Amino acid sequence: MGKIKNSAKSSDFIEKYGIEMIFVEGGTFTMGATPEQDDDCDDEKPVHQVTISSFYIGKYPITQEQWIAIMNDNPSHFEGENLPVEMVNWEDVQKFIHLLNEQTGKQYSLPTEAEWEFAARGGNKSKGYRYSGSNSIDDVAWYEDNSDDITHTVGSKAPNELGIHDMSGNVWEWCNDWFGVYSASAQINPKGPESGSSRVLRGGGWSSRALVCRVAHRIILTPELRYSRPGLRILLKINH
Repeated sequence: MGKIKNSAKSSDFIEKYGIEMIFVEGGTFTMGATPEQDDDCDDEKPVHQVTISSFYIGKYPITQEQWIAIMNDNPSHFEGENLPVEMVNWEDVQKFIHLLNEQTGKQYSLPTEAEWEFAARGGNKSKGYRYSGSNSIDDVAWYEDNSDDITHTVGSKAPNELGIHDMSGNVWEWCNDWFGVYSASAQINPKGPESGSSRVLRGGGWSSRALVCRVAHRIILTPELRYSRPGLRILLKINH
């Protein structure tokens, strides 16, 4: 697996390590416990309207090769260049993004919960699926019933309506938000509470039940503790 110095040029990094981004056109959607999520919802209520500005989001979760290129280490339990990095806490992820921004001259970040869910649902091309890209979870996700209890090469399941892979299953993905209870009020580009004790993760993972791989499902973890399940996907804002 490759390593690069902090002085690497943006074009060199992107060409060598291939962080592919998908454009997500802004729009308005209903966030939370929408009907196709059935009765499995808990912290996903009340449903509410959210308007999101356009952005770019990773086509895949960050791979171990990409993580090593920036961080010069690999915390993952399941090792492989094209496997998603895992066992990273929220603070590890902030260090990765800071160094990535230094090397590329860009302003990558984690997605907010709202940005993540809008992308997972297929943005303005959404067909209203329960999972990201399908109502049949086996088509789009590695989860407890098909993963053999390991992670898998990113992009090896079908993409969603926007061409984004693995937003259901494979690894949980950190969001930028502190956890907060939903409001019924319509919102524009919500960022979550200003403070808290736990950060939000989305998407489910290789060891997850199907119901937690739904596009609306959310869990919380303490940001400084390291767990076996989390990985990440990066977002790039569009400057106007």
